[in-house]
Amino acid sequence: MKNFNDYETVIGLEIHAQMKTQSKMFCGCPTQFGEEPNTQTCPVCIGMPGVLPVINKLALEFTIKTGLALGSSISGFSRFARKNYFYPDLPKGYQISQFELPICEGGFVMLNVDGVERRINLTRIHMEEDAGKNIHEGAGNFSYVDLNRAGVPLMEIVSEPDIRTPKEAAVYVRKLRTILRYLDVCDGNMEEGSLRCDANVSIRPQGTEALGVKTEIKNINSFRFIEKALEYEIERQKRVLGEGGRIIQETRLWNTSAGITESMRSKEEAHDYRYFPEPDLVPLVVDEAWIAEIRKQIPELPDEKIQRLVGDYKLPAYDADLLAAEKQTAMWFEETVSLGANPKDVSNWMMGELMRLLNEKGVAIEASLITPTHLYGLIRLVADGTINLKTAKTVFEDMFSSGKTAAQLVKEKGLVQISDVGELEKAVEAVITENPNETARYKAGETKLTGFFVGEVMKKTKGKANPKAVNEILRRLLG
Repeated sequence: MKNFNDYETVIGLEIHAQMKTQSKMFCGCPTQFGEEPNTQTCPVCIGMPGVLPVINKLALEFTIKTGLALGSSISGFSRFARKNYFYPDLPKGYQISQFELPICEGGFVMLNVDGVERRINLTRIHMEEDAGKNIHEGAGNFSYVDLNRAGVPLMEIVSEPDIRTPKEAAVYVRKLRTILRYLDVCDGNMEEGSLRCDANVSIRPQGTEALGVKTEIKNINSFRFIEKALEYEIERQKRVLGEGGRIIQETRLWNTSAGITESMRSKEEAHDYRYFPEPDLVPLVVDEAWIAEIRKQIPELPDEKIQRLVGDYKLPAYDADLLAAEKQTAMWFEETVSLGANPKDVSNWMMGELMRLLNEKGVAIEASLITPTHLYGLIRLVADGTINLKTAKTVFEDMFSSGKTAAQLVKEKGLVQISDVGELEKAVEAVITENPNETARYKAGETKLTGFFVGEVMKKTKGKANPKAVNEILRRLLG
């Protein structure tokens, strides 16, 4: 049996991103997710005879904007093609896509994987319409077809086979999702199918250039499943070759419950789809002036924002990377700092308490009851000694659930920090008297017991003692 380590993995990804348009690719039907089945359809998107498609200009603009952001060449002349195949969720019997003349060619995505920079090149970005949805679960002996999604505008972003590990694949998809969300062209909601991934994976002997026989894994809809599906498929292919078998070019599905990939059908080649130019749509001619206008709309992108957060605010790269992962999060950070808060203090609160609570409650940062003004007010109360850090964390949770300001909560609950030396000395003396064994051990050299004494003072003062002042008094009284 051949050693598994003798093989190199080659992965290429096709990302299908649903564009944030209000209407479909070739008709005026809405694209709202979750509506009653077959209520967002018309003769055009259900393929009635004699109807004519009309291109969604905003979808074209979004695709060009994405291509420019990713360094693609924008084609002045492109056209749509018919991709012919039969499936119940494809009412016309063909999908309108792009084939030999896509709107965007080339481009790249830069990754940082475990501190190593990787450039993943793109083959193309093209537009197409989505198919409908087959529903098998809970239908007994029947399958149902929901055509609400038929005709929804998609961008297909196709990478070169430059990815080498499942982790790289997950990092690539995450980075691409972040860029699309910064551009505001796709909401990136993988659970709703707004961002889906098909993975082409093969293995080849180390040191060779020829590509091995590839399999395609369809419609992976989470970062975790991307890694898991690829890990399984790579090991499956190694096992087949190691046992003297051969890889069959096929399409496979990821079975999430079983944790395996399963054969779906033999993999089609381009000629199997009988592509030909779409006769009902004229070629697209895009002039340089419009491209220049779209280029002006491109915002600061994640990599640029990370560099600026590090340069302007002196944040560690780790903080900047985490804050820039979502555009709204980065904006929230900068708004808080603009009020006068220390950047690192803001970063610490956001990466710790704020993100923890947002994740626990499933709330988006823009919907949070805590605003940048709220956090700035809390940071000021800690800085001026009104409350200590432990109390501040309790206040933060209360702000998150109530929407009240830190000043309101501190006043309502009587949480003002005790800094009066005389009052603190009484509390410290009481703790020393109540704990003679620990006091003797401390005086014998066990200075690590300082934390114990501080904790006991905090209990006695209901968390309101000034920790710095308590430490100073302890050192003085215990010697």
